[in-house]
Amino acid sequence: MEALQLKRLDTIMEPDMNNPMEAGGVLNPAAARGKDGNLYLFPRMATKDNYSRIGIVKALFDKEGNPKGVERLGIALEPEADYEKRPDGGGGCEDARVTYVEPLERYIMTYTAFSPDGPRIAMAQSKDLFHWERLGLVHYKPYENIDFDNVNNKDACVFPLQIPSPHRHRALGMLHRPLFPGTSPEEKAAHPWDEVVDKHHESIWLSYCHIHPDRQESEKWNPAEFTSHRPLAVPVFDWEKVKIGSGHRQ
Repeated sequence: MEALQLKRLDTIMEPDMNNPMEAGGVLNPAAARGKDGNLYLFPRMATKDNYSRIGIVKALFDKEGNPKGVERLGIALEPEADYEKRPDGGGGCEDARVTYVEPLERYIMTYTAFSPDGPRIAMAQSKDLFHWERLGLVHYKPYENIDFDNVNNKDACVFPLQIPSPHRHRALGMLHRPLFPGTSPEEKAAHPWDEVVDKHHESIWLSYCHIHPDRQESEKWNPAEFTSHRPLAVPVFDWEKVKIGSGHRQ
């Protein structure tokens, strides 16, 4: 097997400073291949006040097949639901991940909803990448007296194929990064690095949602609670001491 080689190309999207919706930056895009063969990106578009929307852009390529820019197509999601808004007027739909889930025959987007209670994971679905329907906040069954629904959470993505749950059910797997009390960068900076790793560190967790045979036939897939939570990867190395997630290490 040949070693993979990374070739840096260039920046293909920069904020349009004449557009207030982008004046704070465009960042953290999801990427998905459409049924038309085109590559679409779903960047977080932030205002100067960090009010975020999830945009839709089509990647443009040169004759050599290298990406050279984007065509802006609109907004996939902007804060509309109560769980995406804050009482002070802030809020956001942020940091999308998009996966085509084959057993459901639709695209599933996981994203961070900047809710009144803090960052939470929300989901939306689409059959064409252009029209998105909210599925609401992700709900979790408690785990060892931990109420995941009331814990800040980010960095989620789902698997494209069904996987067996620990109880051998057909399931949709989700990676996510709960932020338990005492694990924020500010809290960690105030204390020496503890080499003992436990569930109170920011780690990559795997949770399961059962896929019922008749559920994917309806126009709207309604996910059940995610359950059977397992820490999949925990911080070990010095360069992982702040947090690790499915989208990044820091």
